[in-house]
Amino acid sequence: MKIIAIGNSALMDGFALLGIHTCADASADEINALLSELSRSRERALVYLQQDLMNADIPMIQQLRVQGGSILICEIPDLHTADDYQPEVEKLIGRVLGSSVLERPLEH
Repeated sequence: MKIIAIGNSALMDGFALLGIHTCADASADEINALLSELSRSRERALVYLQQDLMNADIPMIQQLRVQGGSILICEIPDLHTADDYQPEVEKLIGRVLGSSVLERPLEH
């Protein structure tokens, strides 16, 4: 399984220190080509993608979101907005179960 992180160079420094393959400051075309190659080769991959790139005009991101499969894309905040970051899954849980579910401590 490949693990790849894509985002700005400051954020990618931390991933590189962990030994993860990084694509710093990649263009939309470069990201699209990378994801297309992963899909074409049918490789299993975990891709960490900076939050603002999730909503960029990158066709393969949308395609992978719809088709699913062996490539999992995880959204990560950039360094400047990390404190205000709320993942989409957290928003979905709040809408379905109510935001109070996310505020309660876990019971053992």
